[in-house]
Amino acid sequence: MSERTDADLQAFLDESLPAAQMAEIEAELRDDTDLHQRLATLRGQQDAGMHGLGAIWRRHRVSCLSREELGQFLLGVMDDQAAEYVRFHVQRIGCRYCEANLEDLQGQQREAATQTATRRRKYFQTSVGHLKK
Repeated sequence: MSERTDADLQAFLDESLPAAQMAEIEAELRDDTDLHQRLATLRGQQDAGMHGLGAIWRRHRVSCLSREELGQFLLGVMDDQAAEYVRFHVQRIGCRYCEANLEDLQGQQREAATQTATRRRKYFQTSVGHLKK
């Protein structure tokens, strides 16, 4: 069990940590009364309006990408440096918000591909009798 920073606990409160790290902290909270007290103190500070720059940054998702940018990443039209940031932000940082958006966009992309294939098949089937030999 590593020492948790206030930033870790604040991110836990904001539910912005990767799922595995959230589960680790939850398990630690069951056994560590000091950690539980620190979390309660941070929650009280948050409720009282005491916010640090990092908390504001996370809460407003300043480093997160727009759905348009994530769509460009999926289509492969984003420049290399920006694409590397997307991979870093989603895979290394583990941003759950951007990961959820990315998964949603991937689902829409798969659905659109399926609909396109179905539409093409129907066009072909309805035009078979009208084609000249």
